Amino acid sequence: MGTESQRKYSVSSLALVTVAFIAAIILSNQLFRGWRIDLTENNLYTLSDGTEKILENLQEPINLYFYFSDKATANIPTLRDYANRVREMLEEFEETADGKIRLTVIDPLPFSEDEDRAAEFGLQDVQLPGGRDTIYFGLAGTDSVDNVEVISFFQPDKEEFLEYDLAKLVSTLAQPQRPVIGLVAGVAMSGQFDPQTQRMQQPWAVYSQAAQLFEIRNLGTDFDSIDDDVSLLWIVQPKSIANPTLYAIDQFIMDGGNALIFVDPVADADPMAPTPGMPQGMPPMGQGSDLPAFFDAWGLEFSAQEVVADAQLALQISMGGGLRPVRHLGFLGVTSAQLNSDDVVTSDLSSINVATAGAFTVTDDAPADFEPLISATTSSALLPATRFSFLPDPGILQNDFVPDPERHVIAARISGKLPSAFPNGPPPTTVDSGDGDPAAEDESGNHLAESTTTSNLIVVGDVDLLGDQMWVQVQNFFGQQIANAFASNGAFVVNALDSLSGSSDLIGVRSRGTFTRPFTRVEELRVEAESRYRDTEQRLQDELAETERRLGELQSAREDSGDILLTPEQQAEIDRFIAQRSQIRQDLRAVQRDLDRSIERLGTVLKAINIALVPAIVILLVLAAVWRRNRRQDA
Repeated sequence: MGTESQRKYSVSSLALVTVAFIAAIILSNQLFRGWRIDLTENNLYTLSDGTEKILENLQEPINLYFYFSDKATANIPTLRDYANRVREMLEEFEETADGKIRLTVIDPLPFSEDEDRAAEFGLQDVQLPGGRDTIYFGLAGTDSVDNVEVISFFQPDKEEFLEYDLAKLVSTLAQPQRPVIGLVAGVAMSGQFDPQTQRMQQPWAVYSQAAQLFEIRNLGTDFDSIDDDVSLLWIVQPKSIANPTLYAIDQFIMDGGNALIFVDPVADADPMAPTPGMPQGMPPMGQGSDLPAFFDAWGLEFSAQEVVADAQLALQISMGGGLRPVRHLGFLGVTSAQLNSDDVVTSDLSSINVATAGAFTVTDDAPADFEPLISATTSSALLPATRFSFLPDPGILQNDFVPDPERHVIAARISGKLPSAFPNGPPPTTVDSGDGDPAAEDESGNHLAESTTTSNLIVVGDVDLLGDQMWVQVQNFFGQQIANAFASNGAFVVNALDSLSGSSDLIGVRSRGTFTRPFTRVEELRVEAESRYRDTEQRLQDELAETERRLGELQSAREDSGDILLTPEQQAEIDRFIAQRSQIRQDLRAVQRDLDRSIERLGTVLKAINIALVPAIVILLVLAAVWRRNRRQDA
């Protein structure tokens, strides 16, 4: 009777435990809905503060349509893994937006209405290799008034900017008006009247390109206030700017405005007027520009009297007159290796051409963060700007050129709380006191001594990179100006304007880590084996050279030099080399086999851990629990 009661008690207990377990699951789903724990190394599923603010401040609903050809990519696991990453990020956006984002995931099958809609949105279709079907992997977003923004195709190599691209799309739909860019230029970028040709000059290509994407408002270089709707200042070649204008710029930045600033020690795009005594036919030296009041306050130092010269990046300059091209140490073709791949402004650019650029450095007590965007190589140095005036032969710059070990920074991003360049308030303005005597008026009631929010600026030490001759060839085709870019200068400017003209929340969204997790131990084994392989290969090359040298000595020592037959010594040397080469090739194959065995051995260990060790540990824990329960029952 006792045994039967104990059995009924055990069955009842098991039933109660099962019911309690199901109830706990239902209760946890209700109580902890939306709770997440991100245990990934780079917090891949945790949105940045800037993205969360953008989503929380949405005023109207936004529809997101994620198009991914799920069935067509069944045999492409890499792309499917990244698609899951994108979908999970979009679901996180939808969850954080609290109903203001409606996400729809669509598999556009061939010849379906979904495929037609994807094409209408402008999404890019990609042809699969060896197949007839095309795949879609893009995003379309619409707002309440049918404005449309798209990501035509998610490039896997841009994974670190996935959150930024998604946040930018949402932010653009939330504020569809074109940003207003205030242009403060000491050069005629928008075109001017040429007295020599009696015609209006065409605007610079970079100005025309920016005007298609933004509203450019020319503020001139003499003003004392900036309109509230201006979201960004584009300052180019600032020269002889009066204090009231400088103060207006300073307070604009202190009040949360951003700025893209171009200065230059020698701006060939802004030449000085010819002076008496200048040699005939000699181009005048370009004018320089600087903003020392601002840079000093922000902890920046600019080489206004020095130019960055780089022997590795120097471009070849045509001299004309049938002369051969000459490498100009001041005209640099900056490649992707010298561009910041972690910043959205320069991550996708391939090359930027600069001319007689200056360099920026940061002081130890700088109040803000300094992030280089464009840098020179370690084969660079700073040369006096005067060496670039009246320069008939750029080749003479290479005379006595000694590079220093620094990578001179030509452009950088500045972010943080910045102090005002006018710590004592606005500069006094001269007004008429009424009795004919001028008096100084000080209006310091609304003065901002420090930026109210995190400031975001980009400073560039070259104005010439904006000029057409440095990056684009403009041709007249039946009355239309056709621009063919041969460098990424225009893309750099547009990316910088786009980045800085967004909200401060969007600028705060930086690049993230990648979803791909390589097998680091396998890569270490591969690198180690390849190192041994290269050492053995180099030994083979050295022995080959030594054998050829020995053969040359034997050939020169022969008395019958006209005879083409080999001497016994030569034949023996060749036979020895052939045998040795065969042995070295066997060594190379052995190294490769060792690599394969090491990787297979590591894989076997991992399989043993996953298949046998973990279940064994679980079984041991269960057996220990059963043994402990039996001990208690026996007691």
